Amino acid sequence: MESQTVDSKNTTTDRQLNFLEEIIENDLASGRCAAVQTRFPPEPNGYLHIGHAKSICLNFGLAKKYGGKTNLRFDDTNPVKEDTEYVDAIQDDIHWLGFDWAELHYASDYFEQLYKWACQLIERGLAYVDDQSLDEIRANRGTVTEPGKPSPWRNRSVAENLDLFERMKNGEFEDGSRVLRAKIDMAHPNMQMRDPIMYRILHTPHHRTGNRWCIYPMYDYAHGQSDSIEHITHSICTLEFDIHRPLYDWFIQQLDIYPSHQHEFARLNINYTVMSKRKLLQLVKEGYVSGWDDPRMPTICGFRRRGYTPESIRNFCERIGVAKRDNVIDYSLLEFSLREHLNKVAQRRMAVLNPVRVVIDNYPEGQSEMLTAINNPENANDGTREVPFSRELYIEREDFMEDAPKKYFRMTIGQEVRLRYAYFVKAQSVEKDSEGNITCIHCTYDPATRGGDAPDGRKVKGTIHWVSAQHAIDAEVRLFDRLFANETPDEAPEGKTFLDNLNPNSLQVLKGCKLEPALADATTSIIENGVKAPVRYQFERMGYFCTDPDSSSDHLVFNRSCTLKDSFKV
Repeated sequence: MESQTVDSKNTTTDRQLNFLEEIIENDLASGRCAAVQTRFPPEPNGYLHIGHAKSICLNFGLAKKYGGKTNLRFDDTNPVKEDTEYVDAIQDDIHWLGFDWAELHYASDYFEQLYKWACQLIERGLAYVDDQSLDEIRANRGTVTEPGKPSPWRNRSVAENLDLFERMKNGEFEDGSRVLRAKIDMAHPNMQMRDPIMYRILHTPHHRTGNRWCIYPMYDYAHGQSDSIEHITHSICTLEFDIHRPLYDWFIQQLDIYPSHQHEFARLNINYTVMSKRKLLQLVKEGYVSGWDDPRMPTICGFRRRGYTPESIRNFCERIGVAKRDNVIDYSLLEFSLREHLNKVAQRRMAVLNPVRVVIDNYPEGQSEMLTAINNPENANDGTREVPFSRELYIEREDFMEDAPKKYFRMTIGQEVRLRYAYFVKAQSVEKDSEGNITCIHCTYDPATRGGDAPDGRKVKGTIHWVSAQHAIDAEVRLFDRLFANETPDEAPEGKTFLDNLNPNSLQVLKGCKLEPALADATTSIIENGVKAPVRYQFERMGYFCTDPDSSSDHLVFNRSCTLKDSFKV
């Protein structure tokens, strides 16, 4: 798989058409289709991840660009793994990203029609009931260099096959005892064409059809026909389905139904991330993460909880483009897309995550005042807010150094610094505990520098943020890093698994953080495209943060979405 670095400053305003756009424009010009109809067909067996976001943006985006429509169709052909919880979550994720579907369908809507078409193929001698076990079928498929062995049941009569298939439908046989296979070519160079399974027996209740069916169509049989029923003009799939395309076409041709066409694009792969639903489910079930929406997860709901915006994810998908071969995108580009958007829309607040107390000795005791702070310098319409200032403050512990090097421009003994929106202050002395840890910094301030500038024109090189101790509110802050320490977590040495690549420092929980009082009401979430989402802020000098659902009126919790600057190579 090729590694890809994308220029974070690249825009697509004047870009050339991608290959899918070229196909669509040629199809419209040639008259192959009069209008574009796409679909997004997730299986409701888990939550959507960032790879699905690319597919969503592509399917809905192409249809919108060419004046067409997009259906949402749930590929619910495997009742063992599917659940209405996933159905609801998938709809929320699509809406949150800013899209809506023309029609909502389920593959289960077409079970009756798919069964009738299967009977037609049996009647034409193109399908048969096979009594072999799945292991026997696999063993007899052959290899890429050797043809497969025909099933001993391959030449059953049409009447016997129809009878057995109906009895399968009626529940007479046990799970795994029989399957229905297409009768194509056991020597075909494409292994997918070697008499693929069309139906299997599953005595499992379905989340929509209940116990009505005990036979369920395989994806390769149901997908193309479902596309055809909905008159999908461009069935856009990821690259791993390219070897399935001949079978997709074969079923449509043999049934002589609407000729939907499948087109493949490279799936989205991001370093430090796994995209397998099976592995993501394992992370959830085995407790390596708190749930599908854990902010370290690559799920869309996880990114939402972490503070990502729909715009940032759409812009990311647009920025990486559409490719014909698999590649790996650097995670830092996703973070860049978030910073780019939050810088424009997130209001600023001051928060001290690792506080140390500061006392301004020459500031009047018992006095406090309100200072004016800018909510967002990128958006004048956000206005200003009042921030309380008093004699005792909190600053970041890392913003003070008792014995500082020459080019240290933050607070140190005898050196003036600016307190954001406030005054020039100069550290004079410190208090320490019995172990030598600094517990308090004593300073003096210049009253003439209110607002952060000196009337005599003197300059300071350092500006630090702060919170008034008298007015501060407490909060828990969660700092998230990448879930995996390995850039390619799916690659593990012999005897190891992807779980051995987990980053042990992916979550750091900070207690006793001090926030300015304007954040007191930050437990309130917002409704974004009809879906509940967190309130997002920039904590000045610290990064972008958002409220977490665990917050309550007496226990605020914030998640760090990303740092202010990228610490990873782009």
